[in-house]
Amino acid sequence: MENLALIDSFSEFKDDKLIDRVSLMVILEEVFKNTLKRKFGSDENFDIIINPDKGDLEIWRNRVVVEDGRVEDSNQEITLTEARKIEPDFEVGEDVSEEVKLVELGRRSIQYLRQNLVAKIFEHDSTNIFNRFKDQEGNLYTAEVHHIRSREIILLDDDGNEIILPKDRQIPSDFFRKGDNVRGIIETVELRGNKPRIIFSRTSPVLL
Repeated sequence: MENLALIDSFSEFKDDKLIDRVSLMVILEEVFKNTLKRKFGSDENFDIIINPDKGDLEIWRNRVVVEDGRVEDSNQEITLTEARKIEPDFEVGEDVSEEVKLVELGRRSIQYLRQNLVAKIFEHDSTNIFNRFKDQEGNLYTAEVHHIRSREIILLDDDGNEIILPKDRQIPSDFFRKGDNVRGIIETVELRGNKPRIIFSRTSPVLL
């Protein structure tokens, strides 16, 4: 299995989460460096080349050629015999760059990589949402009723962001059904863990 087949969701992350190309590349590089460090003990001798638009990835490991039987660190050094299987004219002391396929990292490392990637994307997405709504505190906003509970109403805006309208922030005469548009104030925005909690109000003096 090639790297492309294993990381075929790069473009989906970019499209679904509205992450810009530069941010995605930074996150991907960090995730792969963490995975390589976990697998080999160091990521310093690896080059990571990522094309998030195509979902393509290349990992190259750089090692120094040493005499057979003189390898002290298999991550940093390669024997002359092994080096010459890559290219027959290598000599002791030269640098060898060899592509590493993701499948060579093993199933456990690939699973860790995917989990780490999902977590980083979620963290990035949550931070963006938090910053966006933090700037909206005190402003008028409109969202749609998604779910009605006894103590709160769950609203969704056009981007699918969850907004909470507590019972004590509702006007006594309020009566909403699912699908209704609700106008109110973004009262407070806070982070609960890595998830932004956006509190909506219809009793704010700004609205009344």
